[in-house]
Amino acid sequence: MKLYYKAGACSLASHIILEEAGLAYTLEAVDLKAKKTASGADYLAINPRGAVPALEVEPGVVITQNAAILQYIGDHSHVAAFKPAYGSLERARLQEALGFCSDLHGAFGGLFAPNLSEEARPGIIANINRRLGQLEAMLADEHSYWLGAEFTQADAYAAVILGWGVGMKLDLNAYPKALRLYERVLARPNVQKAMKEEGLI
Repeated sequence: MKLYYKAGACSLASHIILEEAGLAYTLEAVDLKAKKTASGADYLAINPRGAVPALEVEPGVVITQNAAILQYIGDHSHVAAFKPAYGSLERARLQEALGFCSDLHGAFGGLFAPNLSEEARPGIIANINRRLGQLEAMLADEHSYWLGAEFTQADAYAAVILGWGVGMKLDLNAYPKALRLYERVLARPNVQKAMKEEGLI
């Protein structure tokens, strides 16, 4: 497998899960402005939508969209928590959590706009806080991770997004369970490895 990524972007979640799954993979960075890969390939020929991540599972066969990639990696791993049984409530809960991560990701999207105006910023922050409040309500004090005792793809995706908030110096103190989740995920050795490979730490 080859993961096309941008350092610190949402593709970090897929990078983390590849590490956690213990699967063989390679990495190729993408310049999202130039739409070129590190090897000089036209990224739009790989992913016509021009976003990361993209996972090439075999030559010419590419999966896009984080939630789909995360589930695919999980289904091809030996980690039970990454691949709940088809038709089970546990699988539905994992997909539900990944879907919410996409919503939370979208709330942050406005802050990355190159032409963001100061007038627009408060509304974007308010929407981020609304989504963070929803995440906080989903997390249980008695659980080590989002869905229970075991780390899943949803934890990786949520932690990457929460990391953006930390990096932007947003006040996340109103979300103690989310912050605890972020810190717990960040401490995992495979998360540290993926972040080092992307030059983030």
